[in-house]
Amino acid sequence: MSTRRRFKHLLSLNERLEQEAARLRAQAEQLPYGPERDKLMRKARHLETATHVDEWLSSPGLQAPL
Repeated sequence: MSTRRRFKHLLSLNERLEQEAARLRAQAEQLPYGPERDKLMRKARHLETATHVDEWLSSPGLQAPL
């Protein structure tokens, strides 16, 4: 049985998501308007949304459903 490889992240999930979103936005700004640029901007927005969802889920005020 093989063992699972472990990796210790230096940055939190939110920080990694924010960095990737910023990288994608910068890359998209270098492209002319078109489908490729739109695709990168959409990915960046999805990552930003994931950041907000993760913040919401880990907030102390979140109540469990009844």
